[in-house]
Amino acid sequence: MLQLLRIVCKARRPSTLRDMPAIAAPFLIRKGYMALTFFGMILTHTREEAAKFNEASDALKHHEMIHLRQAVSTGDSWWRFYVLYLKFWWQARRVRRRYPNAGYLLNPFEMEAYDKMYDPTYLDRCKDGATGWQRFARMTLEERIRYLNTDNTTPTPHRT
Repeated sequence: MLQLLRIVCKARRPSTLRDMPAIAAPFLIRKGYMALTFFGMILTHTREEAAKFNEASDALKHHEMIHLRQAVSTGDSWWRFYVLYLKFWWQARRVRRRYPNAGYLLNPFEMEAYDKMYDPTYLDRCKDGATGWQRFARMTLEERIRYLNTDNTTPTPHRT
């Protein structure tokens, strides 16, 4: 818990970060999830996974870096990013019987990150903030469900 408090207190504005280091924090990540963006850090289950994030730039790292750019687009604030994330998660709860992981899968931030995680030039194009999530936020939940069911670029989530 003290480690989390240190991360929050030392967090820098999203726009000042070029990269997010990964650290092991298994107590924070639910089973089945691979990583979590937390105030400018990537949290993983093990030190080995953290080392992999820090050494390579694969699709999962790219996905987490998109969350960094999204935080820039929400007023350059981690707090605003997380408040909006929770708002979208809460809104999706009403369809969780049909989609048990709806709060995650139908979250506009996750939808953009999955949509662009395999595009190697995306982060270069959105240095001033990733705003693709806004398009998904304007959709109704039913439209987001249809998008997920018909879009082949969105993989089965590895849950980040």
